[in-house]
Amino acid sequence: MSDDPPKPVHRRIHDVVRRIPRGRVATYGQIAALARLPRQPRLVGYALHALPNGSDVPWQRVINARGEVSPRAQPGADALQRQLLEAEGVTFDGRGRVDLSRHGWRPRSPRGSGSGRLG
Repeated sequence: MSDDPPKPVHRRIHDVVRRIPRGRVATYGQIAALARLPRQPRLVGYALHALPNGSDVPWQRVINARGEVSPRAQPGADALQRQLLEAEGVTFDGRGRVDLSRHGWRPRSPRGSGSGRLG
């Protein structure tokens, strides 16, 4: 985490992540596509890693394409992410995966707020 101002491309990513509703998750690739950065999911990870302490960006809502919390270099960070998601009502199966069909965010449009609720 950094206290430097975010780069413009990171701000685009942060803006998309802020739209993910509580209790929903999105994948790194999904965020990249919505931020108009197709095929750049790693850039999403870098942008979230660079967030300053105390940021209002709900970084915990971004997981990998397998529905898993990605391992972190910082000890305990992946456990914290899981705890934060569980506190929002996101459930994990016995393999530590989130059911993306149940908890995945489905924005109505790239710019719209969308509740992310299906049905």
